[in-house]
Amino acid sequence: MLAALALLGLALLGAPLFAIIAAGALFGFHQSGVDLSVVAIEFFRLAEMPVLLAIPLFTFAGYLLSESQAPRRLVRLTQALLGWLPGGLALVSLAACAFFTAFTGASGVTIVAIGALLLPALRQAGYGENFSLGLVTTSGSLGLLFAPALPLILYAVIAQQLGIADAATVENMFLAGVLPGLLMLAPLAAFSIWSARGLPLIPFEAREAGQALREAAWELPLPLVVLGGIYGGWLAVSEAAAATAFYVLLVVVLIRREVPWRELARVMRESMQMVGGILLILGVSLASTNYLIDAEVPARLFETIRAWVDSRLGFLLLLNVFLLILGTLLDIFSALVLMVPLLLPIALGYDIHPVHLGIIFLANMQIGYFTPPVGLNLFIASYRFEQPILRLYRATLPWFVLLLGAVLVITYLPALSLALIDRGSPGEQPGTNPIDVPLGNL
Repeated sequence: MLAALALLGLALLGAPLFAIIAAGALFGFHQSGVDLSVVAIEFFRLAEMPVLLAIPLFTFAGYLLSESQAPRRLVRLTQALLGWLPGGLALVSLAACAFFTAFTGASGVTIVAIGALLLPALRQAGYGENFSLGLVTTSGSLGLLFAPALPLILYAVIAQQLGIADAATVENMFLAGVLPGLLMLAPLAAFSIWSARGLPLIPFEAREAGQALREAAWELPLPLVVLGGIYGGWLAVSEAAAATAFYVLLVVVLIRREVPWRELARVMRESMQMVGGILLILGVSLASTNYLIDAEVPARLFETIRAWVDSRLGFLLLLNVFLLILGTLLDIFSALVLMVPLLLPIALGYDIHPVHLGIIFLANMQIGYFTPPVGLNLFIASYRFEQPILRLYRATLPWFVLLLGAVLVITYLPALSLALIDRGSPGEQPGTNPIDVPLGNL
C-alpha cells in the first residue's frame, strides 16, 4: 500500500510515466520472488517482432510530410475536387484532416499543420466562427481509424504480445477501421452540408482540378503503396512501412527539396524521440502486465466487474464511459500501452472480438481528444488559434454529440468493424479462458 502511494505521489510530482510503470513492475516482481531480468526479457521479445519496424518508419514518414508543403497541396486538391459541393470547403477540411492524421498518427500535428490553412479559408467562405473552430478542432483526430495510423499498429502489437488475440493483426486492424472511420465522417459531413445552406457554391473548374492533381502527383500514390502493397500480397506491413518512408524521403528531400538535408537530422531526431518514448513505455508496460497477470489481477478485476455488470451490453456501455474519460486525461499512445493489457482479457471474457475492442478503444479515444475539461486538442487549438478554451468547449459540442452517436453505433454493431476481416477465432484458443492466461504465455 505504501509503495502504491509513493508511486502515486511521484506521478503527481511529474515523474516520467515509464519510470512509474517500471518501478511498479520491479517492486511487484521483487515482492513475488521473480527474477527482475523478466523486465529485460520483455524488451527483447518486443524487439523480435518484425511488425515493430513499422512504427518508426511510418512515424518518420509522417513527420517528413508535416514538414513539407504536402498539407497545402492536399487542401488544394480536395478543394478542387470537392469544393463545388454544398458545404464543399467543410468537406475538404474533413477529408484533408482525416488523410493527414492517418499518416502522421498525431491529431495535434494535424491541427497545427492544416488548421492554420483551413480556419481562415472557412471564415472567408462565410462559415460561422464557432462552426469553423469546432470543425478544425474535432477533425484533427478523425484519421486515427484509417491505415496506416500508428495507434492501429500499436494496438495490434500489444494484442499480439499478450498471446490471447491472434486475430488482432495489423492487417486486420487496418481493414477493420475502414467502415467505422467512414461512419464517423458521415454525420460530420451531413452536418457540414446542412450548416452551409445558403452559402454560394463554388463552380467546378477542370483546369484547377488538373493543376491540383499534377501538383499532388507525388503524394497520391502513398495510399496505394501502403494498402495496395499489403493487401495485394506484395509487401508485409514492415516492408510497406519501409517503402513508404523511402518514398516520402525521396520525394520530400530529393525531388521537391522542401526539407533541406541540414534539417533531415532534426526531423529524424524528433520523430525517433516520439517512437522511443512509445517503445519505452510499451516495454515496461508489458513487463508490468506480466506481473499483473501473474498476480491474477485481470481475473479478480473481471470477477468484480462481473458481479456488477453481467451483460455484454452493460460492459460495453461502461467501457464507453471509461474510455471517454481516459481520452481526456491521457494521450492515445499512453492509454493504449497502459489499458489494453488490462481491458483485452476482460473483453474476451465478455465474448468481445479483440479487433472490435481495438476499434471501440480508438473511436472513443478519438473523441476523447476534444472532450472537456482536459481534451488535448482543445488546448492545442486554443493555443494555435488564440481562442478562449471555453469558446472551444461550445464550438465542439455539436461535433461531440454527432461523433458520440457514431461511437455508440460502432460499439453496439460489431459487424461494422468485422465485416471486412476474416473473423476466425476471436483470439483465445478453443476451450481456454482468456482471463486465466499463465505468465509463461506472455
